[in-house]
Amino acid sequence: MKPMTKNMWREIAANKGRFIAIIMIILLGTLIFVGVKATGPSLNDSMATTVKAKHLSDVQLFSTTGFTRKDVQTAEQVSGAQAEISKFKDVTGGKDEDVVALYGYQSGAKQNQLKLRSGHLPQSANQIVLDERAKRDFGYHLGDTYRFNRQANLKQRSYQIVGFADSPRYIDYTTRGAANVGDGTVAYFAYIKPQQLNLSTATVLTVRFKSLQGLNAFSDDYQTAVNKKVNELKTAFKPRAKQRDRQLSADVKRSFAPQQQKLTRASQQLAQLKQATGDSAALRQQQATLRENQAKLDTALKQANTRTQTTYTCQTREDLPGFTSFGDTSDRIATIANIFPVFFFLIAALITFTTITRMVEEARRQIGTFKALGYTKWVIARNYLTYALMAGLIGALLGSVIGNATLPRLVISMYHMSIPLTTSIPVMWTVIALAVAFSLLATVGAAIIVVRRELAEKPADLMLPRAPKSAKRILMERITPLWRRMSFTQKVSYRNLFRYKSRMWMTIIGIAGGTALILTGFGLNDSIGSTASQQYGQIFHYSATVSLAHNDQSKKAMTILNQSSAYKGATKVNMTTGKVKANAKQISDVNLVTPNNQQQFKKYVTLSHSLNTKGLVISKKIASQLDIKTGDKVSFTTTTGQKAALKVTAVTPNYMGVFAYMSPTAYHQAFNVEPVVNTLLLKLNGQSDQQQKQLARQLLKRGGALGTSFASDQEATIKTMSSSMNVIVLLMILLSGVLSFVVLYNLTNINISERIRELSTVKVLGFFDNEVTMYVSRENILLTVFGIVLGYGAGWGLLSFILNQATTAQVVFPVIIRWPGFVVATLLMVAFTLIVMWVTHQKLKHVDMVEALKEN
Repeated sequence: MKPMTKNMWREIAANKGRFIAIIMIILLGTLIFVGVKATGPSLNDSMATTVKAKHLSDVQLFSTTGFTRKDVQTAEQVSGAQAEISKFKDVTGGKDEDVVALYGYQSGAKQNQLKLRSGHLPQSANQIVLDERAKRDFGYHLGDTYRFNRQANLKQRSYQIVGFADSPRYIDYTTRGAANVGDGTVAYFAYIKPQQLNLSTATVLTVRFKSLQGLNAFSDDYQTAVNKKVNELKTAFKPRAKQRDRQLSADVKRSFAPQQQKLTRASQQLAQLKQATGDSAALRQQQATLRENQAKLDTALKQANTRTQTTYTCQTREDLPGFTSFGDTSDRIATIANIFPVFFFLIAALITFTTITRMVEEARRQIGTFKALGYTKWVIARNYLTYALMAGLIGALLGSVIGNATLPRLVISMYHMSIPLTTSIPVMWTVIALAVAFSLLATVGAAIIVVRRELAEKPADLMLPRAPKSAKRILMERITPLWRRMSFTQKVSYRNLFRYKSRMWMTIIGIAGGTALILTGFGLNDSIGSTASQQYGQIFHYSATVSLAHNDQSKKAMTILNQSSAYKGATKVNMTTGKVKANAKQISDVNLVTPNNQQQFKKYVTLSHSLNTKGLVISKKIASQLDIKTGDKVSFTTTTGQKAALKVTAVTPNYMGVFAYMSPTAYHQAFNVEPVVNTLLLKLNGQSDQQQKQLARQLLKRGGALGTSFASDQEATIKTMSSSMNVIVLLMILLSGVLSFVVLYNLTNINISERIRELSTVKVLGFFDNEVTMYVSRENILLTVFGIVLGYGAGWGLLSFILNQATTAQVVFPVIIRWPGFVVATLLMVAFTLIVMWVTHQKLKHVDMVEALKEN
């Protein structure tokens, strides 16, 4: 082995702590950088693998008149389309009259295939397979008898449970969508033999496109492609609707023809009898009866013809329960991954840069000796560059492999509690390459810069110690009353703080960065988890929303509500959905709320400004997305096609949903119609889930309601969203703490190694061990306090930036860090400082003073 190589290995052996510290800092930086970056794509890939394995359809079509084989042929006219029809309807059944999405099971189905969790699939007419959620959350077991309500209109009401399964249509155990029966919320799905549903035709047509299966279902490319296919399907089905209408109308006429023929024949016979016998009371009575029967037949024919009007409705994967929220969560993690790990990694890289710089500077005499012995600059530099390269590569590769393999798997394992995912974790080669490149920049880059600087000097100069910096008075010395009262060691500590400015700033940045990262972790959890409570505590003050079928239905709904012991009050509003345009930008699904009684409305919704007789109050989400402010003009177009140009009179805070508000007068002026009451905002006493279901069921059945939405359900959704982020947040907090400890320990070691002669001198002068330790640690304590305070502000700013980037079309997160976050971050930093003080104390107790003072 060459002398220079031997020297490098001796250096590593002699300074194992520093070598390991560099590896650990780089490892932590790359681990969180690569791991969190890989989590979002891993979630999307796992979902793609899950739904692809069971052939989830890209588009679902619903028809008011059902589907036939001809509709399958029509759908398959679109390039690459594979279509299937099946029977489906929402019914009620079970122990608690649950709403069930009931499907007809087809063993040969190529789309939306079930994943059996236990038991077997339906094999006979009296067997049923239930959603795995029915087993998990509703207590059903294999072998139980499941009974449907009479209104379900099935061939039989009781079935034996023979299996539990997952469906790619329902990816999230926390939600199963809405329905127009029961309490309006689907509890779980079920499958029975299709003949049992008593439906004359299929009710749903599913379409899968070969060309879309290679695309990420949550990507913009997929959304663009599927929207194009939906437009092609609509074009294909436009003539089919008219054809279907004619066919059904002919079928209706044919079915009514025998009755019409009887009435026509009876009328003709009556006319002949009247000519033969003359007019009489009996004949007039028979004629009146015939006219009455003809009117009834005409009415029945007219009603039957209205049922032959064919309308098609298209849904994509975005409309499936839980699909969009899953995509939002993975996007949110990806957004966090674009900011948090980068900040984390920059701190690690900065500290590594400082460590490598100090290491090379300490080797001045050695470099000078090598130069004097005739070694070339490249041979000398290679020694230190290899050292830095080894530390950087080992840390980067270990961190990348561990991060890519573990963090996404941990997050997906947490998701298994609510979503049945098939784990798929892509190797993030690009991110790993970036992490390795930045790691080498921090290690090898630092070594190159410092070695070049040192090698530029002459050997004689290198073998001499650097000239100490000239002493300067610090600011505290100028405050004479304060400076005079300080002890000698206190004065030395404060002078040393400013004497080693680079170390001071590195320590402050390290502590502030660690504090900021820990606070950000706690803040993410607090902010996401508090979104619903902020919305329904500070802005919305109602417990539920009831959508009415017609304006005159509010009386029916109020009758039901007045009978409920939970009812406290209600206010009537018009709720219109539309889109807002401004500055060549657009935001869709905006809820325009117009109160019936403005004074009463203030008790249910808090706005930053009152509603004027003109103009529009918009939420901050609309203002930020469209880049508008008070006084600007926007265009509002309702889903029914009404359009108005409106002036923005105020911008109001809002966290969940996208809302705009108008007074009744402003609405009338804008759209030239009176706002029609179609929604009730309710205040209710606390209710159990069962009581809420019962109230929603009554409103749907007898109260003229289209559906009831409870604030508690919205809060549960946000809680689920928050819990899905918990593992990421916890890992961020833990790794930020470890990074802070390693940084503080590393910088303290550098401090001691740089000042070992000074500290030995202090010991020789008679200072006790505790005093020598405090000689160094007092500086760390001061820098820790300053770093923590600075970290509070940095943490708040970093959290604000992340949450601003993580907002979705429907959710804006408040910036909240609760007091436990500040307490834990502070205590961790204090604990790390105390641990480092103890380690420093043990090290300084065993310093060989004579050897240290011999050092040049």
